[in-house]
Amino acid sequence: MTTRRFVQCDVFSSVPIKGNGLAVVVDGDGLSDRQMQEFAAWTNLAETTFLQAPTDPQADYKLRIFSPAREMLFAGHPTLGSCAAWLHAGGVPKDAGIIQQECAIGLVPIDMRGPVPAFVAPPTPIAPLPDANRARLIAALGLDDSDVIRSAHLTNGPEWQVLELKNAQAVLDVDASNVRWPEYQGVSLIGAHASGSDCDYEVRNVSPSSGMNEDPITGSLNSALAMWMHHEGRLTRDIVVAQGTCLGRLGRVYISVDAQHPGRVLIGGETRIVIEGTVQL
Repeated sequence: MTTRRFVQCDVFSSVPIKGNGLAVVVDGDGLSDRQMQEFAAWTNLAETTFLQAPTDPQADYKLRIFSPAREMLFAGHPTLGSCAAWLHAGGVPKDAGIIQQECAIGLVPIDMRGPVPAFVAPPTPIAPLPDANRARLIAALGLDDSDVIRSAHLTNGPEWQVLELKNAQAVLDVDASNVRWPEYQGVSLIGAHASGSDCDYEVRNVSPSSGMNEDPITGSLNSALAMWMHHEGRLTRDIVVAQGTCLGRLGRVYISVDAQHPGRVLIGGETRIVIEGTVQL
């Protein structure tokens, strides 16, 4: 057993404990895959991360991401939360404006120059959602075909079966208990709020790999949705996404097109450090 620095933070909300919780082992070097997986299962949070020394010379740190059941290639709220924890623990980036995170999908830049930290959305293959899958999800969620205005299958590490509903209220009305992992994998909903609302869209991740009924706020999902919208020419301005509303959370995800780098999309959000101490691992 070794004493290691530990942080628990809250991501994608300006109000502590109203976002998505994340456990971060700051001193993650020297742990085996089994030790990391067992600790992630013990924390029982959607994700637990481990900060390690980078192996890529361009990176500021390396990140391993685990759900209670498996290692994840990439995840959004662990990216922003772990970056905040690394800085809080004294990390100094090679470039003051951009932090380079190394993870299983490669380097993920985190832009620190805007109003909130924002990671660059990774490449996201976009494919049609097969008709059979679409019909199965519509039936399971108790929707009518007319409720769905678009659908897609998106991949950015995780895979997402996305239904865009006719409006935000339709998203909020869905009963998340109707679909569960692993029978229904990566079921995601998005719907637009009325013009003039505080947020532009409502998003729900109702079949997360963590095994919960619903994930509070999901950075990787919002990243995939943003890339889909950008690919279709629908992301023409900065937008704000609400998520976690049905769980009593105040999740806010800030999405923008990177004006300095055509084709890049930024996924931003706030992080609050909630717990700080040590853990024996």
